Amino acid sequence: IASDGQVFVKFGRIVAKHCLDKRCSAELLRAAEQTHTISSQLGIVARVKAVTAESKSSSELLVSNAQNLIQAVSHVLKAAEAACIKGLQQPPPDSEAEEVAAFCMQWRKSLLWHRAKESLNSDRDELGLRKTQARAEPTLTAMVQELPHQTKNTPKHPKPVKGHTIMDSHL
Repeated sequence: IASDGQVFVKFGRIVAKHCLDKRCSAELLRAAEQTHTISSQLGIVARVKAVTAESKSSSELLVSNAQNLIQAVSHVLKAAEAACIKGLQQPPPDSEAEEVAAFCMQWRKSLLWHRAKESLNSDRDELGLRKTQARAEPTLTAMVQELPHQTKNTPKHPKPVKGHTIMDSHL
């Protein structure tokens, strides 16, 4: 779990590096750094627990750190969503950054499609406000959860579609 946290740290740093908005980039870097710290802490606690006698307090500490890591990873993904909405610079071709950007743009396309469908909904409530469907907006967290589990520490991101740029407004 701790090493998987580092995958999200790397993901967050790549998105932050290519984010067009400085505030979103800074927030994403803070979230990635916090995730890195918690992930490292969890790794240390796990190694210590592995060589010491079983105790309830050490198990509770391990579970608590794992829960903190899950919250930190969630923060990274939410900050990455904000960065993707603001826009990403075109990364170098055939790089890991290009794969990350393609993954983010796939999510952004899904989000924009969802919002477009919602805006076409003509159902109105008694106040004249547009009713929204029960379906929640797509999230990066949901996309990550839908990915098939890859070999340890090597998440696969969708390959970018040739001919499309990161800032392609027709997504």
